[in-house]
Amino acid sequence: PPMTHKRLVCSRHPGTYGVLLAIFLLILSVHLVNTASDYDPYKILGVSRSASQAEIKRAYKSLAREWHPDKNKDPKAEDMFIKISKSYEILSNEERRSNFDRYGQMDDNQPFGQSQHQGFRSFHNSFYFDESFFHFPRSRDFADSKYLLHHAQFNSDVLPDSHRRPYLIKVTSEWCFACIHIEPVWKETVQELEPLGVGIGVVDLGYERRLVNQLGAHRAPSIIGLVNGRVTFFHQAVVREHLRQFIEDLMPNKLVEKITDNNYLSFLDSWHAENKPSVLLFDQVPVVPLLYKLTAFAFRDYVRFGFVDQGDMHCTRLLRQFNINTYAPTMLLFKEYTEKPVDIIQARGMKRQIMDEFVSNNKFLQVPRLVNQQLFDELCPVKQFHRRRKYCVLLITGEDPAFVAGNKAFLDFASANRKDILRFAYVYQSQQQPLCHVLLHNQASLSPQVVILERRSQAGKVLYRSVSGGWNGSEEDKYRLHEQLELLQKDPAYLSSDATLPELNNEMAPIFIIQWMNAAYDYIIQIYDDLLYSNWREMMPILSLIFSALFILFGTVIIQAFSEPGENKPRKPKPREQPQTENDPTSRASTSSRPPKKDFVEVTELTDITYISNLVKLMPGHINVVLVLANVSKNALLRKFAKEVFSFSGTQTLHFSFLNIDKHCNWMPSLLRSTSGVAESKAQSDEDEETSDYTGHVLALNGHKKYFCLFRPVFTGDDPNDSSSESSFSSDNRRKSRSRSRSIHHKLDRLGLWMERLMEGTLPRLHVPAWPSLDENPNTS
Repeated sequence: PPMTHKRLVCSRHPGTYGVLLAIFLLILSVHLVNTASDYDPYKILGVSRSASQAEIKRAYKSLAREWHPDKNKDPKAEDMFIKISKSYEILSNEERRSNFDRYGQMDDNQPFGQSQHQGFRSFHNSFYFDESFFHFPRSRDFADSKYLLHHAQFNSDVLPDSHRRPYLIKVTSEWCFACIHIEPVWKETVQELEPLGVGIGVVDLGYERRLVNQLGAHRAPSIIGLVNGRVTFFHQAVVREHLRQFIEDLMPNKLVEKITDNNYLSFLDSWHAENKPSVLLFDQVPVVPLLYKLTAFAFRDYVRFGFVDQGDMHCTRLLRQFNINTYAPTMLLFKEYTEKPVDIIQARGMKRQIMDEFVSNNKFLQVPRLVNQQLFDELCPVKQFHRRRKYCVLLITGEDPAFVAGNKAFLDFASANRKDILRFAYVYQSQQQPLCHVLLHNQASLSPQVVILERRSQAGKVLYRSVSGGWNGSEEDKYRLHEQLELLQKDPAYLSSDATLPELNNEMAPIFIIQWMNAAYDYIIQIYDDLLYSNWREMMPILSLIFSALFILFGTVIIQAFSEPGENKPRKPKPREQPQTENDPTSRASTSSRPPKKDFVEVTELTDITYISNLVKLMPGHINVVLVLANVSKNALLRKFAKEVFSFSGTQTLHFSFLNIDKHCNWMPSLLRSTSGVAESKAQSDEDEETSDYTGHVLALNGHKKYFCLFRPVFTGDDPNDSSSESSFSSDNRRKSRSRSRSIHHKLDRLGLWMERLMEGTLPRLHVPAWPSLDENPNTS
């Protein structure tokens, strides 16, 4: 019957499907075995298993150049290039290479010891990269390979570059179906934003675990924005418009100012206060284009940006004054003279490269004010080659209205004498006092001065020459300056003086409270963002810290509330302090402020080079402990000195030096003669004994407050058997015998106790009017 026939046909289907499934599994297992045995990163790179990292890197570079799809037109070049890159990823990492050698493991996700899964993993790689098998789409497109980020590359290149342009980073992984879903939108967004100047990056969740943990991305796909080193996650629907708006929201709000007829004059005239040129963009759109915002973000430290909507009725006077063509975007750049722009570009299709070149060629005023060290380094770079000499013509002036005429005359002179080797700038003497003191030989000048200088090293060494007669802006001053510049270009040796300039003060740096408020605001925004989108893995340390602090606070309050006020524990009487001996290192270590950070003591020699920095210009609150020695006793005294002061070497305000009395024999007498009100009776009593032998003396010098504490060597190693013999000599012979028998090693026996009193502040202080020079004659008082 028909019904029976249908049942028979249906009953045969399961057997047919079972046979087909068995055949498919057999073919699949053969494919697994083949792929597992075929894939070998050593064979792909053509290196042995004992190859070094240098050999592996050299082979990778050679094969990558040979099989790069842009250079090799072979249809298999793309797949071969991917295999070469993947092999290098495995062998360049010692951990992955070791796992592959022992277990055949090629990914951090595979558990150790599961070598039976090697076939499946190799099949997974082949299945992932080879579109011929089932034509399954790959989760990582080849176009993403040039955007792949590694941990070292991210920290060395991307992170610093995020202060000049924002980055859009995609976190992906293999076998990520959601990543495949957003791939078309990602491609369109990259094609739109990358030409505008947005940085693009791709991070593999499986291979870059350190980078993923640093970014805080623990799932794929994730899209991250990076601006000024700060990571922000994208939480909206993956649409091109949303990603574009996400990039705009990451940048600061006040990058571009809206300009109309009412505020354009104040905007252009603010060049003096901001010390920056001004750029105006004219366009027919009501909102600021993203391309213009990105350019403003890249050059925000050099140029101020304004935007003019040509369709706004409040901008007609501005358009008429500068004769703007309304059919194409126009950029005007202004410097000190706001009536006329110094440069202009106009193009229908404004490109990022054109805008960058336009702004970078005009990012300094004609005569900028040196407000920080970075501007000084860029404006007056260090000489590298003879043909790339840069001379900086510096006007040292003031902020009072009386100096305005001279400053204006200097600007006019700089505009009329623009040359590639000359850079004109000015500083306010009240704002950059250390720099002006060096160039003016520590003499405060009441009238403006002009200095011509050439930088020779990054350490601050310069050659310079001051223009005689000062600067008042007269025609005679201009002629004199022009004449000296002509002589300088003919003879570079015209700069006869040299000096080492200090680092410039940062006049534009915000005060501490503003920096703290900005940091606190960013921190609160980050916490709010994490709470809003439930990023609990990142929030757990913060929440743990908050709850721990609250628990300690409330626990302390509760304990104090329930404790009786009269319930005080009897205080134990303090044990008597045992007298500390000079040979007890543990007692000395207890008085030092902090344990030593190193297992040795750094002791520098006071010479003509180090004398100024280690004493005369020593930082306030710092003390230099100086040991006086001679060539004969140098090694023994230095060893004993290091042993005695070792427990105090962890204190950051203490420095240790030694002075060779054989080289600078006049310094100690000069120092002692210059002291005023010094326990003259004690000095007189010791003068007979140690008139010329200063070896073993130790001085604690406070260079800022001009005082010192003196340690005189006290001998503690006398032999008691010598007392009977000493009584038979006269006083002079007894003193000579004692000095001869005194051991050099025991001169510093009580230095540890003296250092403890120094740290307690109980030593007498000997004040001096000024520190003598190392070569000063003691008789010239």
